[in-house]
Amino acid sequence: MQLFYNPNISESTKEITFDKEESRHIVKVLRMKEGHTFSITNGKGSLFSAEILNANPKGCLVKILSEEMQQPLPYQLHVAVAPTKLNDRYEWFLEKATEIGISEITPIICDHSERKTIKPERYEKILQSAMKQSLKAYLPLLNEAVSFRDFIVSGKSSESLKFIAHCEETDKKSLKAVLLPNQKITIVIGPEGDFSSEEIELAKANGFVPVSLGESRLRTETAAIVACHSVAFVNGK
Repeated sequence: MQLFYNPNISESTKEITFDKEESRHIVKVLRMKEGHTFSITNGKGSLFSAEILNANPKGCLVKILSEEMQQPLPYQLHVAVAPTKLNDRYEWFLEKATEIGISEITPIICDHSERKTIKPERYEKILQSAMKQSLKAYLPLLNEAVSFRDFIVSGKSSESLKFIAHCEETDKKSLKAVLLPNQKITIVIGPEGDFSSEEIELAKANGFVPVSLGESRLRTETAAIVACHSVAFVNGK
């Protein structure tokens, strides 16, 4: 199945024209012509079947044939992870997390962060591409970058199970041992230099449970993927 993304499509849409970039991909790269069909998602769970009416590489016009809803994940996973020093490693995390299954992502700026800026437009494109490649109909929400302190005390994760994964040799539980299926879960992952002791204490004071992701010392992006997979595994996904 070939899946495309258009955020403006809804159940009332009868026809839609793709922008120049997407139209060129459909007509020039995939060599689709009038009468060819494919699927479109709006990133909100809907899968639309569409037929090409006008294979114009500058504005491909399609007719909507039908709509169905894709089953959502049985859990909601929000991962707050510090941007990595090398940007391509963070982009790898975004791609793989989307493929595995994630609901929300927040870049957090920590005491030991070496990278304090992100490229939200670039990140959005990576999320969209990964969603299409993995044939998912739900686009993860990418939040603006915030400081670790603001994220922890904001209360946005108050209704979820909350975990902080860090490397300090203190009392920690195994993430896999404390996860429960069908839950709202928030996990925070620190930068290459790990969280500071003050950040860990702040998180604990706000209800975050310290967890271990295993015996190995993991890179930031690897730790985030291990966390995503652990949640998916517990939920049988």
